[in-house]
Amino acid sequence: MIGTTAAEALWLLIPALPIAIYVAWGDLAHMKITNKSVLVMGGAFILVGLFVFPFELYVWRLAHIAVLFAIGSAAFAGGLVGGGDAKYTAAIAPYFAASDLRLILVLFSAMLLAAFVTHRLFGRIPLVRTFTADWKSWSAGDVENGKKFPMGLALSGTLIAYLFWALASG
Repeated sequence: MIGTTAAEALWLLIPALPIAIYVAWGDLAHMKITNKSVLVMGGAFILVGLFVFPFELYVWRLAHIAVLFAIGSAAFAGGLVGGGDAKYTAAIAPYFAASDLRLILVLFSAMLLAAFVTHRLFGRIPLVRTFTADWKSWSAGDVENGKKFPMGLALSGTLIAYLFWALASG
């Protein structure tokens, strides 16, 4: 049993899907998750969540933002993640039910692996590189040596997969 109902997932997916795609694409192209996209993603939950969830659950989900922001800030301070990744993680946190933590970790692990392998493989295809020659993730990511990675791709994939999973669990 998943902690987000199909109806909740549908309402959350409507604003989250285009924003998540924009974040993933922007992180691939620019190796940056903008503050504006983080605020829009968080703001979308604040607005939609107010109508979707009972007030007590809504407040608990908003608390996810503070918890993940604190964890992300510590990880950023320790040089483990980028600042945009930390802020984006906090912004998407309320979209997930805390009761689904195991599922979320499994989804994130799968998405991280899939995103990493896909990025590295596509980075070696000349036709793809031609059409995406200006993407910073190819050089900042240093495909040959694996220095950096656009985590927005994996984070957005996790959010989208979770919401579709909840929608399908109906």
